[in-house]
Amino acid sequence: MVKFTLYTGGYTSFIVSYLFDTQTSALTYLETIPTSADPSWLKQHPVNPNLIYAVNEVDPLGVLQVYSATPAGGLTLLDEVTSGGAGPAFCAPISDDQVAIMNYASGNGEIVPTVNGGTKFDNASTVLVTFTPPPNGTSNPHMAYAHGNEVFVPDLGGDKVWRLGQVPGGGPGDFAIHGLIEQPKGTGPRHMAIYENDIFLLHETANLLTKQAIPAYPNGTSPFLATTNTVAADAPPNATFAAAEILLPLLPEPLIYISNRNIGGTVDPRGDTIGIFEPSNLSVVNQVYTGLVEIRGMNLNLGAGDVGQDYIIALGATSGGMVIYRRTDGGRTLTEVARNSSAVARTSVVTVPML
Repeated sequence: MVKFTLYTGGYTSFIVSYLFDTQTSALTYLETIPTSADPSWLKQHPVNPNLIYAVNEVDPLGVLQVYSATPAGGLTLLDEVTSGGAGPAFCAPISDDQVAIMNYASGNGEIVPTVNGGTKFDNASTVLVTFTPPPNGTSNPHMAYAHGNEVFVPDLGGDKVWRLGQVPGGGPGDFAIHGLIEQPKGTGPRHMAIYENDIFLLHETANLLTKQAIPAYPNGTSPFLATTNTVAADAPPNATFAAAEILLPLLPEPLIYISNRNIGGTVDPRGDTIGIFEPSNLSVVNQVYTGLVEIRGMNLNLGAGDVGQDYIIALGATSGGMVIYRRTDGGRTLTEVARNSSAVARTSVVTVPML
């Protein structure tokens, strides 16, 4: 029997925890945990799953926090530090001792060093990285993705992917822009994944999924190897979508999962879809209707190991609650195993094996 605590963030002043029992498929409420405002994005430490990093997506100055999970499904605040800008919509560890936070509203971000096993922040050497906005536009950094010695930052407002590297001779947190990858104007690159030498980029504004080889450093370009529309072919024609999250698990075979987020117009009674695509040519494998409205965040794993890899969790940021699917038929089909329709509207989720 394996049980997991699910911690869910959103645009409230609390994080909500739930319990999922893989043996009984029960998904039940545990606790509402008071926090600072708008903990909209959560990510775990890469080594210690009991450490959870959270943004406070507020203006004019956001906050990065670190919590420790408790046995009963609670959280203990360990430390916090300002994000250096406004409206941080994303944070994630880029190593076991550095956490990136991107300020969507002010067009800048930081990579903050951690100490004491990731439980404390040490931003004495942190350098605020400012992304140049396009003419008559704004820069909206929406993710930080570590690959090799670089950190890639999709800029939704600037229609490019920035390339960051550690400053020669600099210490932890001392990063700077050393290149960029231009994207088609108006497509709004939001989140990305890398597999082998290819970048898979999800464009929010255009509802587009693209594949391109990582260009030559620093400012090289490369043609799209494949492109596809992310919205289901039978979606209501007068609905407005904005692609949100991308996941690329490698087992049992590489597949791409994306969330189609309905943000306006007709609400499909079947809910939004999770689209499944082949990495080789971005062909559509499946579109799974979820009953959720505005899927912003998904999580591939329930903890570590083979049991966790079997599942995908999806959340409705507007309505529908939360649903957990088992990845079946090699991941090409999602089979519902648990649903909590009364779950509070949430935007991100992390999972911790029950302590």
